[in-house]
Amino acid sequence: MFGRYLRSQLVVLLCGGLVGPIFVIVYLAVGPAEREEIQWMFYVGLLLTVSNVLVAVALARRSAKAAARTAALERTGVLTLAQITGMSETGTTINDQPLIKLGLRIEGPGFAFDAQDRVLAGVTRAGNFNARRLVVLVDPATHEHQIDWDRSALVNGLVPARFTLEEENRTYDLSGQAGPLMEILQLLKASGIPLNGMMDVRSRPELRRQIQAVVRRAADAASPAHPPSERSAAQRLEELEGLRTTGAITDDEYAAKRQQIISEI
Repeated sequence: MFGRYLRSQLVVLLCGGLVGPIFVIVYLAVGPAEREEIQWMFYVGLLLTVSNVLVAVALARRSAKAAARTAALERTGVLTLAQITGMSETGTTINDQPLIKLGLRIEGPGFAFDAQDRVLAGVTRAGNFNARRLVVLVDPATHEHQIDWDRSALVNGLVPARFTLEEENRTYDLSGQAGPLMEILQLLKASGIPLNGMMDVRSRPELRRQIQAVVRRAADAASPAHPPSERSAAQRLEELEGLRTTGAITDDEYAAKRQQIISEI
C-alpha cells in the first residue's frame, strides 16, 4: 500500500501538485521581513500540500481496490468472450485518448447478460474493437466483469501465438484462432499460470498434454490436407464443445451446429 501511495503522490506532483510545496518552501526561504508580505503563500501552499496528500491517498486506495478485484476475478472468475454490440463517443478525452462507451453481450456457462463499459480507445486497442470481441473475466454470481486487454490482443491476433512441440520439432502458429486460444487460456488460468509472453509448461505434464491436444486439433482443422469435411463427427463435436465451454459461441449456436453434425452422420 505504501508503494502505491508513493506512486500516486508522484503522479499528483507531476500533474501540478508541486505548487503547494513550492509556496511553502519560498515562504520559509525568505527572511522575517519578507514573510509578512507573502504570508498568504504559506497558508495557500499548506492547504494545497495537504490536498495533494489526500488525493494521493485516495488514488492509492482506489488502485489497491482495483488490484484486489482483479486478483479475485483471476482466482474465481470465468474467462469468456464478450461480443461488442455497440460503441459510442462520450466527448471525453484522457491523455489524448478518447473515452468511449462499449455495449457488450457477455455469455458463458450458466450466464448471459448485457453490460456497458467506459474504456479508453487507445491505438493499441483498435484491433480489438475492429474484431468486435473481447476477453473478459466474469463473476457468474454478481455479473461483475473486467476486460482483459492482454488476452483480448492474443485471441484477436494482435500478438503472435506460436506453440513449439518438442516431440515433433515443429512450431504451430495459432495466431487469431479464437476458439483454440480461448481453450488454452482457460487451461492456463485453471493452472494459475499468468499470460506473460514466453511460457514453458514442461514441468506440468498433464497441462502440457492438454495444450498439445488443443494445438494439434487446431492445426489439423486448419490444414488444407484435412479440410473440415474430412474430420470425423466425434472430432467436430469435441471442437464444438470446446467453443461452447470457452464462450466463443452461444448455447443456441451450439445446439444448432450439434444437430447439423449429427444429421450428417
